[in-house]
Amino acid sequence: MPKIVIAGGTGFVGQYLSKRFQKMGYQVILVGRQKGNIPWTDTDGISAALEHAEMLINLAGKSVNCRYNASNKAQIFSSRTETTSILGKAIENCSHPPILWLNASTATIYRHAVDRPMTESSGEIGTGFSVEVAKKWEKTFFDFHLPHTRQVALRMAIVLGADGGVIQPFKNLVRFGLGGIQGNGDQYFSWIHIEDLFQIILFIQKHHEIDGIINCAAPNPITNKTFMGTFRSVMHRKIGLPSPKWLLEIGALLIGTETELLLKSRWVIPERLTELSFTFQFPTIGKALDDILILK
Repeated sequence: MPKIVIAGGTGFVGQYLSKRFQKMGYQVILVGRQKGNIPWTDTDGISAALEHAEMLINLAGKSVNCRYNASNKAQIFSSRTETTSILGKAIENCSHPPILWLNASTATIYRHAVDRPMTESSGEIGTGFSVEVAKKWEKTFFDFHLPHTRQVALRMAIVLGADGGVIQPFKNLVRFGLGGIQGNGDQYFSWIHIEDLFQIILFIQKHHEIDGIINCAAPNPITNKTFMGTFRSVMHRKIGLPSPKWLLEIGALLIGTETELLLKSRWVIPERLTELSFTFQFPTIGKALDDILILK
């Protein structure tokens, strides 16, 4: 039975990928903190799991949906860099290392963009805490030079799916009439349907010429205004009260998060995937939300 190892695979994305790969007939081995997973402290066990594996997918990292105080900042950094380092060293100890190592990254690494889209070739790296996390994460990953393992960093946009992530909070806002624009509504919202993310992984696995950075984002990013309007339309809600920045600041403080998650303009284009003729099943936000909100 072919084998895939997923690190940090108990979250929304990891659970989806695990189920999809298992349906394809793969043995899926999980590395993480939950019971039944190989613990991060068991470095020999991780190396053993990686022997003869077709792929390693690393999704490990503390959620950024929290306040950026000193403690949380330290955990956000360490949960990404230390786990990536453990996996890299485990691969170095393998006699038959995995063919492909996919390491999660984030499209937030690009600057706040309202003037033009960010691609792998022309995107400008931003500034601030979230960007520094992404830069250190990718550096840790690419500092490993593994002659028998192809390495790809997945700069993921906001992942949309029926069973987790950001969808439920947005559904609640729209349901209670609060699904208007956030801030001025002009900030771009780059996103990816979770099934397209899975298909991108299969595409990278098949195309051995792909390495380095890949933007995992739908080819049609939209503004926050368009996103919320489409969300209301799909849920048949005409009214959506706006949330100005000052109100978002108060709300973020109350629920323990940061307004950056809503107000940063992420205008990201999957240039490399498009050039390689990857076909998105959900290229537009309308099609994606129809699938997530109606069919699921």
